Amino acid sequence: MFKALLEPFRHPKLNVGLGVPASFGSPGGRKPKAKAKDWSATLRRIWSYLAKRKAKLVLVLVMVLLSSGLALLGPYLISRAVDHYLEGDGGRTWAIFLVTLAVVYVLNSLTSWLQNIWMIEIAQETVYRMRTDLFTHLHRLPISFFNRRQQGEIMSRLTNDIENISSTLNSSAIQIFSSVLTLLGTVGVMLWLSPLLTLLTFIVVPLMILGMRWITRRTGPLFKERQRNMGELNGFIEETLSGQRIIKAFSQEERVINGFRERNTRIMLSGYWAQAISGFIPKLMNGLNNLSFAIVAGVGGLLAIRGLVTVGVIIAFVEYTRQFTRPLNDLANQWNTLLSAIAGAERVFEVLDEGAEAKDEEAAVPLDHVEGTVKFLGVSFSYDGGADTLQDISFEAKPGEMIALVGPTGAGKTTLIGLLSRFYDPGKGSITLDGRDLSSIRRESLRSHMAFVLQDSFLFKGTIRDNIRYGRLDASDEEVEAAAKLANAHSFIMRMKGGYGRMLSVDGSGISQGQKQLLAIARAILADPSMLVLDEATSSIDTVTEIKIQEGLQALMKGRTSFVIAHRLGTIRAADRILVLQGGRLVQQGSHEELLQEGGLYSELVRGSSDSAAG
Repeated sequence: MFKALLEPFRHPKLNVGLGVPASFGSPGGRKPKAKAKDWSATLRRIWSYLAKRKAKLVLVLVMVLLSSGLALLGPYLISRAVDHYLEGDGGRTWAIFLVTLAVVYVLNSLTSWLQNIWMIEIAQETVYRMRTDLFTHLHRLPISFFNRRQQGEIMSRLTNDIENISSTLNSSAIQIFSSVLTLLGTVGVMLWLSPLLTLLTFIVVPLMILGMRWITRRTGPLFKERQRNMGELNGFIEETLSGQRIIKAFSQEERVINGFRERNTRIMLSGYWAQAISGFIPKLMNGLNNLSFAIVAGVGGLLAIRGLVTVGVIIAFVEYTRQFTRPLNDLANQWNTLLSAIAGAERVFEVLDEGAEAKDEEAAVPLDHVEGTVKFLGVSFSYDGGADTLQDISFEAKPGEMIALVGPTGAGKTTLIGLLSRFYDPGKGSITLDGRDLSSIRRESLRSHMAFVLQDSFLFKGTIRDNIRYGRLDASDEEVEAAAKLANAHSFIMRMKGGYGRMLSVDGSGISQGQKQLLAIARAILADPSMLVLDEATSSIDTVTEIKIQEGLQALMKGRTSFVIAHRLGTIRAADRILVLQGGRLVQQGSHEELLQEGGLYSELVRGSSDSAAG
């Protein structure tokens, strides 16, 4: 570990000053330097959230002003008390100064407490709205956004990055503002007491500014790098925890541990150098503070001996010198937190700036009833604007027909279903439902008339009954059980402890993949849709169980337009039409018998399926 930490001092090239080794970040090469973003724009957006509590913010600012003013008044009262004592004034004047000083410090504590309490309230409400906005926006983003992002990395923005903002608003925001006010007030009082001593105090200011500038230019990119590395690590952890069965099955534990160690090292290095370099700030400030104190004490003493200033002024000035450097020190210490918060806010706003799923056309209308006539007319589609995943697809599905989609992996079967449900929109051509272009139908309404049973069945944390009822939230318990019986899920549910009330963990851990799909089928049956989409719906179900649920599926599909993707070609023999896709093109279509007579790709797929079954 220590060898890794010392590596930047030995490496010939560094990314950021004394910060990061050129090789850290990727195993095989140099990582490009992170570009600084518009911090002022980020701070303005954070302010747009804070500004919603302007009245409370005004009260906080008033408390900060009072607290800063009282903090400045204390040393002045002490200096006046000392001068009066040295001048031989009576005890009564001395007692008045002491009482006044006690009141000042009590009020200072009270105002500080109030401003902290109110600011914590504002900060919590601010991050609450920010977190809500981010979570809400995530549900408005298109499917393509989630296809290119790790779940853990997205979760990191909802948790770690938001928490960084919260910590800064809770503590640092007030302290920064208070430090600025105290600094300005202290300078004003010092100039009023002694311009010469003030000038001497300012000798160290250029050194402070130069030192802070040198340090912060190196820590900013490092804090941003740390946040990005944290997001990558969260994504990696989420991925490995979800894939534990595969990892253990292929004995890849050591490789995963090494991958974690590599990512963890990146966080350690970026965090270490960010904190280590920024740690120079308080040391620098303390050294310059002591230098300033020595100058003021030495020169002030000479001035007092010559009668140019009073002893009380010297005492006050020494305290004001500390008050002058203390806000600078506080600002330096809080700068690290501020940098981390800005880096986190940039990552949050980056997601908020992602384009939401395209809004429905203004003329789009909801569907009251669906017959089920679907037409694809010259449809082409590309995910990334490059080569077309689907090319010039045209076919018609009539009401109540079962349309089967077959073809090699990557032929475009699932993409076609994605277009039908408007997870994506075609690049060319059109898709119509009952003669109406899908773009003229509200997405929510379109999808409410469809039910999906996908290859990867997802179950939510909750009871089995609640997971089935997800298909129709107003369904009664009797309707839930009827749907489960039709899907052939009732028997295994009743054998489980708790039955329909059994609590499932996230994604249905504790039950088999086949049982998950049976519950997903029951959920689709309960939804009673006008159109049905089965994407490898029986891929994880044994052949005996698959045969048993075919009757239920046939009853479900009766009178409904159904689209079925299946690799087990035996399950689609009864399809009204089979669409054969290859390389994104529709190469054949017809019934099972027609396609066998025609020959071509479908015949090859059937022979391959028969040989596999025989083997």
